[in-house]
Amino acid sequence: MTGHDGADLAGRTAVVTGGASGIGAACAIRLAAAGARVVIADRDIQAAAEVAAAIGGRAVEADLAGDFDAGALAGQADILVNSAGLQHVAPVHAFPPEAFRRLLAVMLEAPFLLARAALPHMYARGFGRIVNISSVHGLRASPYKAAYVSAKHGLEGLSKVIALEGGPYGVTCNTVCPAYVRTPLVEKQIADQALVHGIPEERVVSDIMLTEPAIKRLIEPAEVAELAVFLCSEAASFANGASWVLDGGWTAR
Repeated sequence: MTGHDGADLAGRTAVVTGGASGIGAACAIRLAAAGARVVIADRDIQAAAEVAAAIGGRAVEADLAGDFDAGALAGQADILVNSAGLQHVAPVHAFPPEAFRRLLAVMLEAPFLLARAALPHMYARGFGRIVNISSVHGLRASPYKAAYVSAKHGLEGLSKVIALEGGPYGVTCNTVCPAYVRTPLVEKQIADQALVHGIPEERVVSDIMLTEPAIKRLIEPAEVAELAVFLCSEAASFANGASWVLDGGWTAR
């Protein structure tokens, strides 16, 4: 089955972390529509299993902040989409160190470990696509998000190194950098943001999340997935080491 954008991923195995909801689920659905066999890794195995059942994929329980077997998960991956993420909103002087470590473990160390496990197989096949779901916060900062901004900035650097090493072997690595996406992660932030900024919850989207983009709406997960799957296609074989920005104009400022 070929996706309507021409991405033909038949015979490819794709591993998507954080695939039970949000951007990860949208990527899993879109990869399956392009013909890939999809493995969904998530802490929430029940939700992951529901997505997997809907697309004929497979669900694997994995806590990327804990001990997980990167080789078992990604060692046979032709496509790796690192989408798992979490957020903690607090000023630096009050930021819990354990929360900082957990965010970096899930959003920077785990993508490194999974890429490390996947690359030998990709090199042997002469094909590989690694798409790291970064953020506009991989390119810009916001207050109260020390761990998230640090992790995403680190992910941008890691992606470029993988791109330089993998390019000669037919393996590409890119990041996708969206602004605020309509996901459970973003919805959970609204109360936290209201608290630290001292504003009512109903003003968070307009006053905090949509101040920078010129397009005044949240991004839909499916829009992010379209770009991610394009980067896995043959048409994008020369796209490598780049940050693909979906921010409504935020970084144009």
